[in-house]
Amino acid sequence: MSSLRPQREEPPVLEEWYRRHLGPGLHDISSSGVHPYTFAEIRDLCGIRTEDLDAVVMDDSVSQGGAGIRQAIADRYAAGDADRVLVTHGSSEAIALTLATLLRPGDRVVVQEGIYHSLGHYPREAGCEVAVLPAAAVRDGEIDPGVLDALVTSGTAAVVVNFPHNPSGVSLSHPGLKALVSRAAEAGAVLVWDAATAEIAHRWEVLPDPGTLYPHTVSYGTYSKTFGLPGLRVGWAVAPPELLRATFPLRDRTTLFLSPLVELIAERAMRAADRLIGLRAAEAGRNLDLLTAWMAEHEELVRWTPPEGGVCALPVIRELERPGTAPTAVEDLCRELLARHRTLLVPGTAFGVPHGVRLGFGGREDEFRAGLTELSAFLRARGGRG
Repeated sequence: MSSLRPQREEPPVLEEWYRRHLGPGLHDISSSGVHPYTFAEIRDLCGIRTEDLDAVVMDDSVSQGGAGIRQAIADRYAAGDADRVLVTHGSSEAIALTLATLLRPGDRVVVQEGIYHSLGHYPREAGCEVAVLPAAAVRDGEIDPGVLDALVTSGTAAVVVNFPHNPSGVSLSHPGLKALVSRAAEAGAVLVWDAATAEIAHRWEVLPDPGTLYPHTVSYGTYSKTFGLPGLRVGWAVAPPELLRATFPLRDRTTLFLSPLVELIAERAMRAADRLIGLRAAEAGRNLDLLTAWMAEHEELVRWTPPEGGVCALPVIRELERPGTAPTAVEDLCRELLARHRTLLVPGTAFGVPHGVRLGFGGREDEFRAGLTELSAFLRARGGRG
């Protein structure tokens, strides 16, 4: 008999939900990213020629990322300092490498409520003392000063936040960002900043990378959300060079580096970021207008806070707020919607919100409209039951 006894750990609700339910032929209005480009579109928009691809030598790259892609990222997000850039297999690897290297048992870490599961996992895995920044403390572009002062105390090792927030779309204004940076600096804390959808803003201007304001910042970015390139599987961290170098022993024992072919495509996409993001941001803006009107028409069934950035929202299903409703009822509702109307949402239990669902508006306009039509029919039929 085999002596293999793997450690049992439950997968994140979000990833398990997609593993079980994402498939072809669905009205997918669940995503936190824009819809993907085809490679033909990328070649055209980014000016990638057949000769460019043919010239790639399929050799090793380097642990921190090839010089070209690091410089392209640095020019857009790190004031040109490529030494502050680490290129990774999606931002998930950037999170794993940097947080596993940065955090120690007993560190006090403030983590935003409802944050992406990896960002909350590593502080807990490291044995940190985790304090939660409540979702309700973020409003009108700022974190409540009293809450911020009470949480980010002297000796706090890190403050981990995501703006625009996935899935709620809540974000900070420029003054709100400056206040957060100032508090982190006063406490001597590292600011850990997930900026996956930072380049699509609705209420305020796009926020700069906080690393340009505060050197003790670790920020993450990805091609999977606003760039429309989730299948490229490329992300990055912008952080102090000494932290990035400290991740090399772990990376050298795991993924090593990216393919030079992938790095070429990523470099060209970064240089064409304004075009790639601009097209999808405009489409998301039109979809948000449609969603705003839809929410007003269905206010007896749903309520929401309009998103201030990104391409997803967290509407609350009113029937799930009834007393005695089971915390997992939202999962049953989402499964029924999928079975009856082939329409996919993510249940709020993936984010600790049992009354809500993640609804993404970054898809194609016609597909998004069709998904809302199916959701409307589903909710109105359920509303008629009671």
